Amino acid sequence: MEGGRERELDTREAGGRETGGKRERGDNEDKAKLRELAKLPRTEKSSITPFMDLPVDRQVVSQLVQFKPFPLQGRHYDLDTTEPISFSLKSLEELLSWKPSDADAFNIATTPLAGRQPPLQSSRPKTLVCHDMMGGYQEDRFIQGAEAETAFSFYHWQYIDIFTYFSHNLVTVPPVCWTNAAHRHGVSVLGTFITEWTDGAKICESFLAGDSSFRAVADKLVQIAQYYGFDGWLINIENMLSESAVKNTPSFLRYLTYRMHRGVPESLIIWYDSVLETGELKWQNELNEKNSVFFDSCDGIFTNYNWMEDHLERMVSQAPKRLADVYVGVDVFARGDVIGGKFDTNKALQLIRKHSFSAAIFAPGWVYECNEKKDFRQHQGKFWSLLFEYLPTHSVCVLPFVTSFCQGFGKHMYSKGKVEEVKNWFNLSAQELQPLFVDMRSEAVENGWVWTRGCPEDAWNGGSSLLVEGVIPASRSNVSVRLFSVRVPAPPKIFISFIYKLEGVSDVKVALEFKTHHAPFCSFADITAIPASSLRPEPLSEQDSMMQQFTQRCGSWTLEGWQSRCFLLELEGCLLEDIFVNISQVRPDEQEGHFRLRIGEVKVLDAESLFTAQPQVQNPSMSDVVWRRGMGVADRNTLQLYLNATLHWSYPAHHASHFRVHWRKLRCPEQERVVIIGRAYASLYRVVDLAVPDAVDGEPCWLEFLVQPVTKEGFAVPESEWGRLTLRYAEPFLSEADKSV
Repeated sequence: MEGGRERELDTREAGGRETGGKRERGDNEDKAKLRELAKLPRTEKSSITPFMDLPVDRQVVSQLVQFKPFPLQGRHYDLDTTEPISFSLKSLEELLSWKPSDADAFNIATTPLAGRQPPLQSSRPKTLVCHDMMGGYQEDRFIQGAEAETAFSFYHWQYIDIFTYFSHNLVTVPPVCWTNAAHRHGVSVLGTFITEWTDGAKICESFLAGDSSFRAVADKLVQIAQYYGFDGWLINIENMLSESAVKNTPSFLRYLTYRMHRGVPESLIIWYDSVLETGELKWQNELNEKNSVFFDSCDGIFTNYNWMEDHLERMVSQAPKRLADVYVGVDVFARGDVIGGKFDTNKALQLIRKHSFSAAIFAPGWVYECNEKKDFRQHQGKFWSLLFEYLPTHSVCVLPFVTSFCQGFGKHMYSKGKVEEVKNWFNLSAQELQPLFVDMRSEAVENGWVWTRGCPEDAWNGGSSLLVEGVIPASRSNVSVRLFSVRVPAPPKIFISFIYKLEGVSDVKVALEFKTHHAPFCSFADITAIPASSLRPEPLSEQDSMMQQFTQRCGSWTLEGWQSRCFLLELEGCLLEDIFVNISQVRPDEQEGHFRLRIGEVKVLDAESLFTAQPQVQNPSMSDVVWRRGMGVADRNTLQLYLNATLHWSYPAHHASHFRVHWRKLRCPEQERVVIIGRAYASLYRVVDLAVPDAVDGEPCWLEFLVQPVTKEGFAVPESEWGRLTLRYAEPFLSEADKSV
């Protein structure tokens, strides 16, 4: 995982007992040394005498190596590794007593909800995805990522409008990685409030007893959504309600919806079709007079899954002015008497759209859970491509527009076209803007076809690139594929960077094309030449001043098979709408042309941003230090010292896409190059199980941690602006015999 967990460790208890080696230090000299070292303060102003002067602007933290019981809250941290984790609340008492702590900072979404067109509040039918997988909180609970060979991911964001994270715990707080990924694409995120069975009925009787009790619950739900940065709640009451409780339920929903709208703009409260106005638990599979009181009290209803077309026909008259607020449920697992499901889910979508309703696709993780996990990408692509016809897309209104097509997981971690780390990894916070996907292999037009997909076999940054593969039919000289639907007012000058490579035998040329508001709209599913009114800019020369400024901001790189092109568009009063890639035959000769194009990165920037000053990281600090000692990686007969700690720093909000966290040893014989240990998507990072040297003979040892921002434009800031924190630490003297197991 990205935090750098290297191995499973034996831990030492307080007082110096080694659980791995069963060895207790009782030497009087060691005890005396320990008493002396214990006098050292554990804050920045240490009495340890440095071996050499440090720069005056360097922050210094001093620590005494001590092996104490686990000091961190189990809800916020994995007890085995101290990694920060996402979590749910399991009881009413836990909900009502919730208040944020310092540890909660890891769970705050740092990506604001991107603008989009049409807005979520439009009357257009919407698509909600409800993610229910194996109880929730799997690899996605690890905030800094997990080392996972195969993990479920979602990347068809421009086809959906709302993402709901579901579990069977009372209060399901969406893991922060999902909120970051969804928000980047303009998709709203809902948590789940659910009560079930006998225990659920008791909870409902308690909090729905009266105004004060249900308002207390609603207020906490609003506070949690506000604090963690997501956009509302699915309310799922799946137990019987007493007469008094069901009487208060509409009031609870109205109050919660009102408070949520005030606290979080564009938020949503959606009710699940379960309880009737009488309090009876009886799923209706539709909106009708028995459950409409709940629908009328919030933003929408999510129906149960066992409907037929006559249910849809009846609902048209039930809510003629709010058809888009009715989310007709589709269980992808196809449990019960349902239409569609599995790879036939499109049959249900066809009927739902026929009657102008929104759709709620439940548990699309079926493609992962019930099929070969090694073929996940293929199954995911097949499932969603069958639905494209029924999924209206939305445009993303963001500038800068930067993507390397990373899907938040991969076999390696790439940086500037080179493998930086060799490992399987998963972290959806690392996911970048995803394209519109095309799969026309089964419906070739005049023998031509195009297929686009994420591919982990090579990448420019992150874990994957976009592979565009196809055949240009003999009847055409070129094809164009719509990659993105955007809608942003164009600044006077737009700077564009495009990194790609052609693979195999491909006698073609590649160009980017753009459409403005006055260009005709083109469906991404068509293989068609773009009309001449579209914009196809000429590449800048290396001598161009704008190009030189861009190169300076990018820093050094070696293309090694990749090609880089940069462009400058000068526009006035235009709205940028679509981004295409155009592939044309070099020598049209009435024969079809095969191509295999790998796109590594696309950047669309306000040209002024190339000259904007980059801020410096401020106030680096360290907290929640945990020392461990365990068997070494290279030599399992030697005990190794491991450091776990939280790094904090300050940086202007929303200026950085992420931070690269490095470390190195200071004042060691093997002094030290800087090594990356992870990537942070907030202004803090948990260092996990970092193998560090022993402080020899009780003398202090010195480490340096460095925080390197990467801007929203994708530029790594110069080293002069990095954050730097020095850690000096000391530990009791250990003889050679004590260091051996």
